[in-house]
Amino acid sequence: MKNVTVTMEDSVAEWARLEAARRNTSVSRLVGELLAEKMRHDDAYERAMQDWLHRERSWASDGQAYPARGAL
Repeated sequence: MKNVTVTMEDSVAEWARLEAARRNTSVSRLVGELLAEKMRHDDAYERAMQDWLHRERSWASDGQAYPARGAL
């Protein structure tokens, strides 16, 4: 594990202290958990985006305009 110094607004630090106390943990562990959760979320999003971008498309267009809403 690495130790890191973080600079934040006083109001953010106060919220972090209260949230850590509510979760019965330290501010350090709270920040680490929040960052780990963000990392997992971003990784999952990136994997889903890459999957979608590289998926074979089953639809094709013949170049004609889409039908009007009323026609559907």
